[in-house]
Amino acid sequence: MVAFIWPMALVIVSNVVYQVCAKSVPQGMNAFASLTVTYLVGAAASLILYFVLEKEGNLFQEYRKMNWASAVLGLVIVGLEEGWIYAYKAGWPVSTAFIVQSAFIAAVLLVMGYFLYHEALTWNKIVGVVICLIGLGFINYQ
Repeated sequence: MVAFIWPMALVIVSNVVYQVCAKSVPQGMNAFASLTVTYLVGAAASLILYFVLEKEGNLFQEYRKMNWASAVLGLVIVGLEEGWIYAYKAGWPVSTAFIVQSAFIAAVLLVMGYFLYHEALTWNKIVGVVICLIGLGFINYQ
């Protein structure tokens, strides 16, 4: 059970801290300049954690296993982080921005999961997404 819960707990805690950090990037700072520090720290942390957790591991052998996903993920992460920084600079409130994107992502991933990975598309899931989208209307109603 712990093996099932701890990754989601890590995602939740990391996402909360991530949103606070993205909102806290100084207004006048270029977001790409900020991300250079972000990625240098992330690369160093990843390298250290690799060697701490894989005592017998060979980093270059791991690199040989890579496919297109690692490179594309790097590009997508830049877009994701830039989007968040600019959304906050544009005035999106931290209390609703994540909810808005999460609801839309849930709807898109429900369809992608069905078509790309043959995941079940049940009425419960469809109704849940519709409820989320209706909730967006209430959250963003001024």
